[in-house]
Amino acid sequence: MAASRTATSSQSDDEVFDFDLNAVQAESELRPFRFMWASKQNPNRRLTMQHLEGLNVWPLMVAADGGDASAMVGVFQTALGDDQFEEFRKTPLPQYKMKALFDAYRKHCGTESGESPASSGS
Repeated sequence: MAASRTATSSQSDDEVFDFDLNAVQAESELRPFRFMWASKQNPNRRLTMQHLEGLNVWPLMVAADGGDASAMVGVFQTALGDDQFEEFRKTPLPQYKMKALFDAYRKHCGTESGESPASSGS
């Protein structure tokens, strides 16, 4: 019978580590993306999305399991935040405008067309 291996929690804070994720910084300024999308109540409503590279990957990965459309909604929901996303959804949005908005957002963030936010680059 093979012995099973388990992780030990006996490591102390002064032990050597292989990689310091805390030290990783963005390669460029993660400037927010701002756009205007009028509602009946506010014809000058402005919304702000966090930069694509600064988004929390966990909800994006869950959304990506649902396919491309789900992944795009996941990006918008994460980038806008829950409050803005709910306001954003209250105004009907034609697909051609969603595509144009997503393309402008990707261009702002420096993401090439066809490259998903969770892409490994390989």
